[in-house]
Amino acid sequence: MADYIEATNLKLSKKDMMTCTMCGFCKSVCPSFEGVGWDTGVARGRIILSYGLLTKDIPADDSVVEALYQCTTCKDCERRCPSKIKVVDVVERARKDLVEAGHMLPRHRKVADSVLAHGNPYGETRSVPEALGEKPRRARVGYFAGCTSAYRNPKIAQATISILKKLGEDYTVLNETCCGSVLARIGVSDDDIVKQMQRNVDAIKEQGVEEVLFSCAGCYRMFKEEYPKHVNVPFKVKHISEYLAEKELDMSRLEKRITYHDPCHLGRHSGVYNAPRQVLAKVPGVEFKEMPKSSAESRCCGGGGGVRSAFPELSEKIAGRRVDQAGSAEVLVTCCPFCVTNLRTGGEKIGSKVEICDLVELVEPLL
Repeated sequence: MADYIEATNLKLSKKDMMTCTMCGFCKSVCPSFEGVGWDTGVARGRIILSYGLLTKDIPADDSVVEALYQCTTCKDCERRCPSKIKVVDVVERARKDLVEAGHMLPRHRKVADSVLAHGNPYGETRSVPEALGEKPRRARVGYFAGCTSAYRNPKIAQATISILKKLGEDYTVLNETCCGSVLARIGVSDDDIVKQMQRNVDAIKEQGVEEVLFSCAGCYRMFKEEYPKHVNVPFKVKHISEYLAEKELDMSRLEKRITYHDPCHLGRHSGVYNAPRQVLAKVPGVEFKEMPKSSAESRCCGGGGGVRSAFPELSEKIAGRRVDQAGSAEVLVTCCPFCVTNLRTGGEKIGSKVEICDLVELVEPLL
């Protein structure tokens, strides 16, 4: 029996869906389409599927669910769209409707259950400060490490902490829980996401923090763009690249060819393009060259939107293509632990020799 759902969230995007002219400009930039090869794997196809769910002309079968969850939410289609359709809003509202109707991919269910039970998507029972060997205290600056840096790529978190120490900053590691980004991307209800938001805001206020720094682009985007829509944020938020761009940094020379990958959540979603490049420009001896697609036109690493967890092979293909665009660079720098992880996986798949690291990992040993 066909499973037609009540797409109540998609009603808010009805105008966007009806505005799409099916021009296909999105096909030239969609990272998933390059891997899937069918129109269901590109923005205009997902618009049709979403509208079909809303009008009950299309049932929520496995193929529809798969197509709507293969979007990395990179937002490049929105940049390219002549009709300025908010594609990511459409996709994420469709996902909320699918989840409410009982359609959640098993791997996403595991992630969501872990966040709600343990405060992180990895099932870790240690707090973030415990994982990083830090004791929370009251301070002017709070470091929000994020789940991935704290539990899966701790070198990024440790490098960030070391930089703050070397710069003599009055900092503390925060008593954080998951920022809620992973829940929002896979379609979990707003009620659960807002609870995560409020827990974090309350914990940060308790530590008397005036400014919160992030090394994770996804966490930063949540606090900058999403939190203010639901909760009061009584402190400043800043990505670590913005913080470092404002500082006088006395760094040793690095004679290497370097390029930079813009994370989607830091770039297109949050508008931060210059700060990481300003930091790299402060490194003596570096030969910097932009990737063929950079800044607002940067290609996605393939790790966002729940794609890496649910469709690892597709995610790796996208990452491999992006790493290949590093050309003759010796080091590929980015500003997101998720991008670092996925790009490294993609680089290994294509046999790339380029070193992939986070900006803080590059800067810390030079200070």
